[in-house]
Order: sequence, then structure tokens, then C-alpha cells
Amino acid sequence: MLQDNQAKGTSAGLSDGWTEPRATALLVLQDGTVLEGFGIGAIGEATGEVCFNTAMTGYQEILTDPSYAGQIITFTFPHIGNVGTNDEDVESVNAAAASGVRGAILSAAITDPSSWRASRHLDAWLKARGIVGLTGIDTRALTVLIRDKGMPNAVIAHDPNGAFDVEALKTRAAALPSMDGQDLVPMVTSSQRYGWDEITWKRGEGFAKQDAPQHHVVAIDYGVKRNILRLLARAGCKVTVVPANASAEEVLALKPDGVFLSNGPGDPAATGEYAVPVIRKVLEEKIPTFGICLGHQMLGLAVGGTTKKMHQGHHGANHPVKDKTTGKVEITSMNHGFAVDPESLPATAVETHVSLFDGSNCGISLTDRPAFSVQYHPEASPGPQDSHYLFDRFVKLIEENKAKARA
Repeated sequence: MLQDNQAKGTSAGLSDGWTEPRATALLVLQDGTVLEGFGIGAIGEATGEVCFNTAMTGYQEILTDPSYAGQIITFTFPHIGNVGTNDEDVESVNAAAASGVRGAILSAAITDPSSWRASRHLDAWLKARGIVGLTGIDTRALTVLIRDKGMPNAVIAHDPNGAFDVEALKTRAAALPSMDGQDLVPMVTSSQRYGWDEITWKRGEGFAKQDAPQHHVVAIDYGVKRNILRLLARAGCKVTVVPANASAEEVLALKPDGVFLSNGPGDPAATGEYAVPVIRKVLEEKIPTFGICLGHQMLGLAVGGTTKKMHQGHHGANHPVKDKTTGKVEITSMNHGFAVDPESLPATAVETHVSLFDGSNCGISLTDRPAFSVQYHPEASPGPQDSHYLFDRFVKLIEENKAKARA
């Protein structure tokens, strides 16, 4: 139940003799609001910015998306966990990214998994990954609160005994810093360079390998998702992943046919302090460049644009976006709390995609360099596959660039 109260750690006796279950988890918002629920996942406390995600499927991919680092996710769909978890739907590449998501908020209790692919109950999976969660609150009311007031900072706490120092939790929540100015990429990026050749999953076959790549793409890892790398490989690319702090010289030394700028968490302006100079050098060399999510914001910053914090962000798998180059509307998967300000972009950066929810910028293409980017997640994990064509568009850009070099 969503209410402004304090959990005393004691049961409330009712007149008919029935005893109300003791709350074993709390969500304490920065304004002092306390939400009582029942704990799942790891025992302990965690802090983060509370957002809501409207996707009806793909909760495991959402919980392992490195772009959610520093956030507590509220699932608006009530039945989360009913298909369990498995080892194949994890989106984070490295172990460090496992600590990105701070917490999970569910409406209904987790049921036993019902899927032939399930290998572990969601509760056990959350415990293993150190993610604190709670169930039993009105997630619709919390979503309305976020919609009206913006994404609040909060402390999420789980104690099986229901013993909470509520005043201390309130003080801690009130003191949490804003997401503005936070560079969270170091939490989730890889620590060293590695190659990637795995392509997308097929039933009965699993993940195959790319054994005949035609192009070499260097992916700068700001918190990259596995399915992005799989789709790059499926499109015919040999993929080399480099850490977010790789220098321009290190990237160029790999002689890439194309450079990919990945998704990631935090304030793009903070990450841009070290990422933008690298991207500008890549653009100067006129190497085909493709960015997704934080990578889109990095490209916008690299050409002189600015980014801004969004009121509630975009998180879900049902966001309509118009491709202004074709006139088509695609349903997309999104996860971002910052956006590129289209008014700040130079004339050489043309807006290619726009959100049909709020008109925010969702894509740009450069007229003087072979580069483009989108704010949403065309790899569709989770989400619809309307936007897979963008990976083919990137490869076409690489092929055109190669043909121009041969001419």
C-alpha cells in the first residue's frame, strides 16, 4: 500500500483476531514517504533513483541492463517472475555490471516459474546478484507519483525481521545526490579489450557464431548489452569491444571499418568529459559511427549539442517513434533519463527520429560525417524488433565508405 507512514516493526492487531503481517521491506523516498512491503531478493539496504518500466515481458533483460546502474526499477506490469530466470537472458557482459541495478519493486508476489527455459526462481536469482526487492505495494500509485513529481531518490531496505530505523532511512534518502553530474559508466564498462562473435539466439540451436565477418567494428563500451553485440555480429561484423576510457589512439590503432558507441548509465555530460574527445577524433577520421542510447547522447555532445535531465524518463517496450527519413512509425524499447536537446544541435546534425509520446529527440544523422545515432534500443531486448534495420543501415554506411575509399 502506498502511504506516508512509519514501519514500527510490530504487527497491527485487528478486531477479528487476525494479525496483519509485518512489513519486511520498505521503500523510503527522499521526501519522507515510506512504502511498506514484503522483502524479496537480497537482505540489506540499497539506494538509487526510482523509475518505472512499462514492459510486460523481459524483466530479466531489464534487470541486467547496465543502463539501469544507480536506479531502482518499479515494474508496472503486476506479474513479474512468473517465467523464472535463466542463463541466456542476461544482458550485462561483465560481472561488474551485475551490481548496476540497485533494487526491484513488484506489485504481486512472485509465483513459481512456468517456462521450459527457467533454471532458477526470480527470488533466488535476485539474492545471487545482490539485488534488494520488495513486493506488495500499489505500483500504479507509485508510477503516478513519479509521473507527477519526477523520479525520486530512495532507500530500499529488506529485513526478514521487519526491524527498521525509519528515521535513519529517511535521513539517508534525503541526503542522496541527484543523478545530474554522475558518471556511472566506470561501474559497468569492461576493464579490458575483448572480441565478440556470438550472434542471436534460435530455438533448438542456442547462440551461433559469426565465422565469416566482412567488416571490423570497434564498440566503445559505456555499458553495452549483449544483444547489441549479437546483432552487430549477425550483420556481418567482427566486433572488438574496448573500455569506455580507451583513447582515440587505441581505437584508431585497431583500424576499424566502423565505430559503435554503446548504451550506458548516468549523466551523459559527465561521461562526455572523457568520451567526447575520443568521438570527435573518430569523426575527424570520417569513420562510420553508430550510437545507441548513451552513445546517441555522446554523439550529440561531440557535435556541440547539449543534454538535459528528463522529468520521468522513458522506460518500456511500447514507445512509438517516427523515422523522419522514411515516414514510418516503429514501436521501440527505451531506457533513458536524459535526452539530447534538439535546439542545441548544429545544422550538420539532422533530427531523424522523434518520440510520438512527447516529441523528444530520438535520433540524429550528420550531414558532414558518416555517423548517426538513436536514443532508443533497436536491439529489442526486451521489446519489439521493428528497429533491427538500423544495424543493416550501419553496415550499409560502412560498405559505402569502403567503396568511396576504393574509388
